[in-house]
Amino acid sequence: MNKRKVLNARNFPSAQQEAKAVAPLSHYDGPESAYRLAFTDTEFLLREELRPVRMQLELLKPDMVMTEHGIDATIVLYGSARILAPDVAAQRLREAQADVDADAIRLAEQQVLMSHYYEEARRFAALVTRKSRELETPIYIVTGGGPGVMEAGNRGAHEAGGRSIGLNIVLPHEQAPNPYITPELCFQFHYFGLRKMHFLMRSIGLVCFPGGFGTLDELFESMTLMQTGKCRRSPILLFGREYWTRLINFDLLVEAGMISPHDVELFHFVETAEEAWEVLAAEYGFDLPATQTGDFALDI
Repeated sequence: MNKRKVLNARNFPSAQQEAKAVAPLSHYDGPESAYRLAFTDTEFLLREELRPVRMQLELLKPDMVMTEHGIDATIVLYGSARILAPDVAAQRLREAQADVDADAIRLAEQQVLMSHYYEEARRFAALVTRKSRELETPIYIVTGGGPGVMEAGNRGAHEAGGRSIGLNIVLPHEQAPNPYITPELCFQFHYFGLRKMHFLMRSIGLVCFPGGFGTLDELFESMTLMQTGKCRRSPILLFGREYWTRLINFDLLVEAGMISPHDVELFHFVETAEEAWEVLAAEYGFDLPATQTGDFALDI
């Protein structure tokens, strides 16, 4: 008598098995044919009516992959894609000077000044990656996956021998992921909203370097969620007091009654990688014995 020995064997074939098993029929394999499995039909999945399904997939895929890789806690690096590495900025300045182009020289000089933020982002990511090895719950750097500050963050983690995450998005410009992201943790998004949600889902801290519209959008949405209690509060570190106080008049917002005085406690100004780490260490007790660090992962 044959006995069934695998009690938890599948009763039905998986979707993957079905997709591989279906052989095209010559009479129904043309582009106009509807004879294909719905979940293998890209044209069908891209229909306007299927937007809710696509949004759900974009929520599920990164979350499931990161869960499979045991990623519970992240530190997010926001910042401009236009900030250059110091060596690249110096080369741009030399080229502008050689061309005797006054406008190009002024821009290149500014890029050289701003390039120190690239180096601080790189150093901070490396510091987090090294320090994380001593913690009970590892912390991973996550960036928007592009160039500039994002590249610096992924690069610092990579050079420190760690993994890091990139949440890239399809844009007319700046859409290619930088080469330092861990390949299995490099994601591509269509929806800005879902990408920003994934920034915060596992975040225990936000580190914001100088940037433009995109950086401000990410920063202020994060602060709004914390201000309104929709997201658990975690440290927000703004690199470069002079830049941020010139860009945003926080005092005016308080004086005009647009924010409460205690709302400015949502963020801290920092200047160096070490100073940023000290703020995080003080908040979470990272320098205490590992058993006292606690469970700080966030789920929204």
